[in-house]
Amino acid sequence: MKLKTHCKVDLMTLSSMGVRLIPADRQPVHTSSLYEMQSTSAETNVLNVSASLGLNTKVLTRFVEGSPISQYLKSELRKRNIAYEGQDVPQGGPWGYRHQFNIADSGYGSRGPRVHNDRAGEVGRSLTASDFNLEQLFEKDGCKVLHLSGLIGAMSEETAQCCLDIAQYAKKSGTLISFDLNYRASFWEKREQELRAVFIEIASLADILIGNEEDFQLSLGIEGPEAGGSGISAKIDGFKGMIDATRKQFPNTKVFATTLREVNNANSHHWGAIMLAGDKWYVEQPREIVVLDRIGGGDSFVGGLLYGLLKGWDPEKWLQFGWATGAFATTVLTDYVTPADEAQVWSIYKGNARVKR
Repeated sequence: MKLKTHCKVDLMTLSSMGVRLIPADRQPVHTSSLYEMQSTSAETNVLNVSASLGLNTKVLTRFVEGSPISQYLKSELRKRNIAYEGQDVPQGGPWGYRHQFNIADSGYGSRGPRVHNDRAGEVGRSLTASDFNLEQLFEKDGCKVLHLSGLIGAMSEETAQCCLDIAQYAKKSGTLISFDLNYRASFWEKREQELRAVFIEIASLADILIGNEEDFQLSLGIEGPEAGGSGISAKIDGFKGMIDATRKQFPNTKVFATTLREVNNANSHHWGAIMLAGDKWYVEQPREIVVLDRIGGGDSFVGGLLYGLLKGWDPEKWLQFGWATGAFATTVLTDYVTPADEAQVWSIYKGNARVKR
């Protein structure tokens, strides 16, 4: 795939920002009284790898005018080296717009993590392509890769159309499109026909499609192969069979990828990844990783993969770096990863956890 040159932005996304509340000391939500607040969104989690390592990133979003939460989100984005663009929308009174709350614990041992999303009245649900000067963003300034997620795509009728409109404009300008399907049943309930039509249109524009078998089946209506056993080998064979079917429907897509995860307990996973780039398969066989907080591992995998693409590396290294940034994310309590440098990520990939003095 050929990246557009002379661009001000390497990686851009569309997102609805919010805050994540996590209990202290890995305690459950329902018994906790002390919480840490973080800035969050699945899409900016993807940007964070490239932003941390010196590439130019930008999020297109909306904020609530005069809100202290909006001030906090903007401050955190600046700290993370992520540029932002978006309208400040009047709150409309106490029952008007606000930013989402994501309340999540990390789990511990045999107790799995639990996540509760509170997104009523979320300002990002009203995003439209007319909020942004697309000519300036994609023609004059230029963007190498636009990343979209099924989470923002499925939030509302407006955001679904916004994702499609921006993807169509970006594609015409020569920007590569990355689309993480990110199917969520609660977002799709009673909207299956509407959302599938939009997702298929966005996927037809995508150069990179990311998602597991369920994502492809439920988001795009792809028929999967018959189950052939359990375990990682069966998952790999199943994904390959799924992508063989998907390529026929989406012949313009050049890269397909997903993570492979087996949960031993909340603190121990087997973590792997698989990718088809062109006509060649690349597989990172699952290895055991120690998990502090699993949330954000998938987004950070995508972030690492796209960083490798933007750096012009061989596809094998895209997958290796993505595996490592995803594993890195599970060692921190934020749902995004902030590598100090590439060497730190490669040390994780190589299994070298020795002290660096």
